[in-house]
Amino acid sequence: MQYTSPTIEKMIEILSSLPTIGKKSAQRLTYFLLRQPDEFVLQFAETLAELKSRVQLCNICFNFTEQNPCPICSSENRDKGLICVVEQPDDVIAIEKTNEFNGVYHVLHGTINHLDGISISKLKISELVERAKTAKEILFALNPSVEGEVTIHYIVNLLRKFPVRLTRIARGMPIGTEIQFVDDATLMNAIENRIEIK
Repeated sequence: MQYTSPTIEKMIEILSSLPTIGKKSAQRLTYFLLRQPDEFVLQFAETLAELKSRVQLCNICFNFTEQNPCPICSSENRDKGLICVVEQPDDVIAIEKTNEFNGVYHVLHGTINHLDGISISKLKISELVERAKTAKEILFALNPSVEGEVTIHYIVNLLRKFPVRLTRIARGMPIGTEIQFVDDATLMNAIENRIEIK
């Protein structure tokens, strides 16, 4: 016997496929949406469609943006010779909130992880190598994980042939922590006290 409509079940299934949303949370969200006025649901659906149609990758740093190049890459006030390498767009937001970094970014969109099917070709590594040719410093701000370390090691070996300073954020962050969840003071300190990669 089916207790709910197929459409409700489909929505619960879709919502539960989102990160950190379990089946119960997906069910609560579905019933929340059903209780909302039509205008709210319509605006929600339109905004979701706009999100996919308007937001794109910056053709320089590969952060999400609605203009190309993005506002950071376009800014005359940023140090274009200092490139901070991060895993995900969320990390750019976390670092920007510290008001400590005045360079530009390069978003890899993940780390090398063959177990999860993330190979080198799926990351924005070759684009970083191209940018490194004219950079004065590459600052690695990847999450402190095994995958992060493997990715840094791989990229550093590619960049050694260029006269670019290679640094990483200081080790003030606990192993296993994601940058987007680190408090501003700790992250600011890690950037200020960045170290040379040997």
